[in-house]
Amino acid sequence: MTWGFRYSVFLLLCLAACQEARASQNCLNKQQLLAAIRQMQQLLKGQETRFTEGIRMMKSRLTTLQNTVTKAALDPPAVSCPALQAPVDGQKFGTKYLVDHEIHFTCNPGFELLGSSTRMCQANGSWTGEEPQCKGISKCSSHPCQNGGTCVDGLNQYKCLCPQEWTGANCQYQTQTAPPTRSITNDPAFSRKPRCAKTDRTQHCSCEAGFHMSGTVDNGMCQDIDECEVYKLEGAPRLCMHACINVPGSYRCACPRGYNLLGDGKSCEDIDECALSQNNCTRGTTCINTGGGFQCVSSECPQSSGNISYVKTSPFQCERNPCPMDSRACHHAPKTISFHYLPLPSNLITPTPLFRMATASAPGRPGPDSLRFGIVGGNNRGHFVMQRSDRQTGELILVQSLKGPQTIEVDVDMSEYLDRAFQAKHVSKITVFVSAYEF
Repeated sequence: MTWGFRYSVFLLLCLAACQEARASQNCLNKQQLLAAIRQMQQLLKGQETRFTEGIRMMKSRLTTLQNTVTKAALDPPAVSCPALQAPVDGQKFGTKYLVDHEIHFTCNPGFELLGSSTRMCQANGSWTGEEPQCKGISKCSSHPCQNGGTCVDGLNQYKCLCPQEWTGANCQYQTQTAPPTRSITNDPAFSRKPRCAKTDRTQHCSCEAGFHMSGTVDNGMCQDIDECEVYKLEGAPRLCMHACINVPGSYRCACPRGYNLLGDGKSCEDIDECALSQNNCTRGTTCINTGGGFQCVSSECPQSSGNISYVKTSPFQCERNPCPMDSRACHHAPKTISFHYLPLPSNLITPTPLFRMATASAPGRPGPDSLRFGIVGGNNRGHFVMQRSDRQTGELILVQSLKGPQTIEVDVDMSEYLDRAFQAKHVSKITVFVSAYEF
């Protein structure tokens, strides 16, 4: 019992006693009685307020406890799948083993994948697909050896054992007509008379640089050496990045259309038609420079559907208009859609990161505590995997080389969660322009 409550009881007893003995000299007068009554009313009001507050706090704690118990009963423990290892002579992409997470597998050059290239963790704690294995690719399976040669497989290479009368990497040349070391042509510029001088009754003849003596001593001719063929057949370093053209006594390099020859005389540099205004893109389209050319692109927002509509906020981004409070479909539609265009050379070494997605919270607002990344569309998804590179970033990785020319589309998304509740989704639509050349 509190002091205030005891004091209130004491005042009530005093008032009751005064009512029974009004004439007593010890009883309170009228003003004192009124003051005591007001004081008691204030004390009772305070007691009532504290009692009501206590009841409210107790109800709130009971509600919180009930919600906690209910959530614990409804939320099953997180299910995970057994850890997966990279196959021998292969690689694994992905480190999350929870439900709906994917693990991707590729093989090293010279090996082919048997089994599943992608496996997903299921709700029952098992993985989809079959265990991947990397099997060495037989270079001899394409029968490269000609004219009765025997093919022997090696690590990422093969060797042809040729019959006695044949030679060359694929037994394609007869021994008596071995790979040419010089070119013989009807063009007189490629055939010249040697420079001869007699010394002590002996004639000595020589040729200019880039030419080779052919024929007999009395009837010799200087024939041009085809440097392009010599280097190509002997496996020496490439003379030219693209094309080698033989000229009398030497050679020159050429680049394909859309490239310039650099000062070293052998390297090719792409011409940026967009920066130099050497394109025919019309108004409303954007010029994207590619290897050896350009593309005119137009990024369009999705058409309105029900409560879902978008507005273009930049040439390469669309943002969703505000959703009605009760529209679940609208809230789960992509909040932003961005467009990206990537030029790539042909046969790019893999694996290599191509694109990154990241999240950033607005000032004063809590950011997501969980992100999920995935590939959600495109016309050639098997060449890519999407994996997390850190807590706030995901990377699109090219895992299989692409040979051009071709155009590939791949759509990736990033979903944001806060306390396991879905917050927003962002989609990036990526177009890859693969050049016909490896530079």
